[in-house]
Amino acid sequence: MLKALLTDIDGTLTDPTRRIDTSAIEEIRSLVDSGIEVVLASGNATCIMDGICRMIGTSGTLIAENGGVFRIGYTGTPYIFGDQAICRRALAAVQAHYQAKGVELQLYSPTYRFSDLAFARTVPTDEVKEIIADHPVLVIDTGYAIHLQVPGINKGTALVALAREMHLAPSDFLAIGDSTNDIQMLETAGIGVTVANAHPETKAVADYVAEKAYGKGFVEAIRKFKPYFRAR
Repeated sequence: MLKALLTDIDGTLTDPTRRIDTSAIEEIRSLVDSGIEVVLASGNATCIMDGICRMIGTSGTLIAENGGVFRIGYTGTPYIFGDQAICRRALAAVQAHYQAKGVELQLYSPTYRFSDLAFARTVPTDEVKEIIADHPVLVIDTGYAIHLQVPGINKGTALVALAREMHLAPSDFLAIGDSTNDIQMLETAGIGVTVANAHPETKAVADYVAEKAYGKGFVEAIRKFKPYFRAR
């Protein structure tokens, strides 16, 4: 039996314009009202995730910064992994490279991030990797932003730690995502699901691939697996 849902947001609950599918919200609220814990997982900063959680109607438990931060409930203490100082040094090298070309990076919530650092996809990801090849960081392109994170941190490692704090096992979770940064999360959960618009590498590790894309695919997956959920 499944006891919790862990879901990505962008590309999974949203449409191509990043609008959240309202039918996906209805399915999440149905699970929440049935006593099922719903955890949102994203590359976004915690402060942004807070607003999304409140508007959708979850308990506030979340994984942020691609696994660099997790928190239980709105008032829980954030658990922070990684070393942002290493990421800052790598970012400084990237900024210096592009500033010499007259290009300024658009940073995403740098003041409110605690583990990774992220900026707009206005420069080539492969070029960023070359610039900081000597830095001990990963360059993660989620399709919505470019993130710098130290190795060994992802949504899957965050799921393991989060489940332990929730007195659950990772196998108690159904995980849904679409991007390559969701792969470890899908592999770690009891059941890993992806939507039709997902990256081929993500589809390859999924236990189930929805026929529909984006939020409609999320709804399809929830309706398929809803009978397997049981409240704690």
